[in-house]
Amino acid sequence: MNKRNTSATMIGALIVALCTGCHPRSTARRPVYPQTRKDAVVDTYHGVEVADPYRWLEDADSAETQAWVAKQNKLTERFLARTGARPRIRSRLESLMNYPRCSAPSKQGGRYFFWKNDGLQNQSVLYVHETLDDAGKVVINPNLLSADGTVAVTTAAVSWDGRKLAYGLSRGGSDEREVQIRQIDSGRDFDELLQWCRFTTIAWHPDGSGFFYSRYPDPDTVAPEDRMNYNRVYWHRIGTPQSADTLVYERPDDKELSFAPVVTEDGEHLVLYIQHGTDPRNRVYYRPIDGDSPFIRLLDEGDARYDFLGSLGPIFYFLTDRDAPKGRIVAIDTDRPEPAHWQTVVPEGDDVIDYAGWIDNHLVVVYMHHVHHQLKVFHLDGQYIRDIALPSLGTVAGLSGKQDDPEMFFTFTSFLYPSTSFRYDLGSDELSIVHRPEIDFDLAGYETKQVFCTSKDGTHVPMFLTHRKGLALDGSHPTLLYGYGGFNINIKPGFSTSTLAWLEAGGVYAQANMRGGSEYGEDWHRAGMLDKKQNVFDDFIAAAEWLIENNYTRPEKLAIRGGSNGGLLVAACMLQRPDVYGAVVCQVPVIDMLRYHKFTVGRYWIPEYGNAEASREEFDYLYAYSPLHNVEAGAGYPPILITSADTDDRVVPLHAKKFAATLQEKAAADNPILLRVETKAGHGGGKPVSKAIEEQADIYAFLFETLGMRND
Repeated sequence: MNKRNTSATMIGALIVALCTGCHPRSTARRPVYPQTRKDAVVDTYHGVEVADPYRWLEDADSAETQAWVAKQNKLTERFLARTGARPRIRSRLESLMNYPRCSAPSKQGGRYFFWKNDGLQNQSVLYVHETLDDAGKVVINPNLLSADGTVAVTTAAVSWDGRKLAYGLSRGGSDEREVQIRQIDSGRDFDELLQWCRFTTIAWHPDGSGFFYSRYPDPDTVAPEDRMNYNRVYWHRIGTPQSADTLVYERPDDKELSFAPVVTEDGEHLVLYIQHGTDPRNRVYYRPIDGDSPFIRLLDEGDARYDFLGSLGPIFYFLTDRDAPKGRIVAIDTDRPEPAHWQTVVPEGDDVIDYAGWIDNHLVVVYMHHVHHQLKVFHLDGQYIRDIALPSLGTVAGLSGKQDDPEMFFTFTSFLYPSTSFRYDLGSDELSIVHRPEIDFDLAGYETKQVFCTSKDGTHVPMFLTHRKGLALDGSHPTLLYGYGGFNINIKPGFSTSTLAWLEAGGVYAQANMRGGSEYGEDWHRAGMLDKKQNVFDDFIAAAEWLIENNYTRPEKLAIRGGSNGGLLVAACMLQRPDVYGAVVCQVPVIDMLRYHKFTVGRYWIPEYGNAEASREEFDYLYAYSPLHNVEAGAGYPPILITSADTDDRVVPLHAKKFAATLQEKAAADNPILLRVETKAGHGGGKPVSKAIEEQADIYAFLFETLGMRND
């Protein structure tokens, strides 16, 4: 079997065995795991036979699988209940979370729309305000839609006049959503219900008569494997049933494409984003908004990222990484669209352009300087005007404004700076706070700094550290290292009350920025995908080693945590270097890298990961790190808590189940291997506050016990 770091794994197992009796985690008796049936299932990939004995766990609906999951949950509950720390942790998390918070406002039809949460509401509530200072009126309160808070509004689009809301409801954390339309002033919904939507973009017609949206076919009309193929764009007229919707665009010749419609602010054009899976490279088509003329294929190569910023007559502005991995802004004359005629407005610089907006006929550009944001304003011709000063090292989100309106809104946040909404007037250069939350916590007693560690191939990897001021570097501190590293996603500074609870307990919080994300542009992303995925694991291992070498912590006090692609990250790193970590929290992970593409939306990740069935080369590099296939029999692995959810239709729970079964069968140490499968929670989007607190309390109870932290 072609595996990486086999010798390191053996050494790690030996270290664990030698430390029995002196390590806090080794004093626990090996749990009695549920019996797990093994079948003689073998697949052949390019001449290589690969066993899959727990294939039967892929059937989530079978009585046997459900009974097995129930036993695993019971085992996990027994372990967490014995720690004694959980009730106190849960109470503190609730206390920290119980503060009013708001999103940045968005402005439509002269009215302001905010999402607000009083503190412990399971779902935030959408309000409309006639002015920024009035009390406002509830538009929709998702907390009234289910007793347990598991119905969430995951899509919301207000009409241009600010009088109608199209909103998508997700149930139990599912990515599927049903779209309804509400009359904002009366609070009444129209009769129609739009089904089979997922990641849907809603683009209102300027006159409010209806909107463009994308959806999938009625599942009864296609084969099961095609239920998330054949995405189509439709026009929906308000007050008519979905069956009367007009088909606007489809591509039956390329069933894996997906579409997102946008209407230009001058109301003249319908712009269409075309995407293949999670590949950041996209295409852009457009046509007049009215009529049924064919789309003009403005950008049809799929060679780069193109973000539409706005238009001025026939001139369309885009943020793109074509010939500029860190991004540039270009103006394209649709009468002469060839690249030779493009005008570079804001050229590529030393820092990445994360995103940009066209506001008050200016370009507001959000730069990323070593993974924290800077705001700069330019004229439409690219002339620099000014920087907008930000409170500290942190992240700008929710940026919104109109092409002809000087009002701009955004939120700013950092590890020790709660998400605060701001208003900026481009005409007067005045920055003011709209809403600043008050937190019952001594934020001034802590600090954040950024360090750089050196990966295996010499690459410098940034990492943020947050901890109590005056921390003694004596290697004694429980440390939680978080990472993601994939899909062109950058992991920037952000505020979390659960992180505060960790800091308060004496912990250090570390956040590493590995290759695979977009922290330093598309080249940084490509250096951590496909056959270069091992770079991501090497970067994360380097971050862990830096924390140990610089005396922040030691292996038995170091925990790693990641979710989704980050779950894959921590699983692979645990298997490759089990000697470095004292505990692992592996959430909603991608684990079976040979079969991931066969379930729900997994095939859309092929541009990022590859496909083991496509070629021997792709099979080899996936097989080399696939966590399911690299668990060594007799190895000593650190304690691990694997989490999933029964309604996760993005990363299906079979990954977590098969990984837990394999570890429980093969691992030699007494360290607990626990599986926690949540109900009605999904992949994480729209999760109720109550469930989030319960999950976090379980995670911290696990870490307190396995890292030997005090319970008082």
